Amino acid sequence: MAVQKRFIAGAICPRCAAMDRIRTWEQNGVRYRDCINCDFFEQLPIEDGNAAELETRVNRHREERRQDDLQPVKILDPRSR
Repeated sequence: MAVQKRFIAGAICPRCAAMDRIRTWEQNGVRYRDCINCDFFEQLPIEDGNAAELETRVNRHREERRQDDLQPVKILDPRSR
C-alpha cells in the first residue's frame, strides 16, 4: 500500500518561504516533511513529543495576528465628483 502524503494547510517552508507547499507523511516510525517547491526535507522520530510544529496562519497567537499591516478603507461617493 502506498504511503499517503498530506499537505499542511497554512504551513510556510523554512527554506523558500512558500506557503501551502509542505507535505507530511509517516513511514516505519519516522515522520517526514518536505516542500514541493524547493529541496527542503526533514525527518523526525514519531515518539518525540517535543517536535517543533511549523508555524502556520492558524496556530499563531492572537497578538501576532493583530500586528498585520491593516489600513482603513475610505468609500467615496461617485456622485460627489
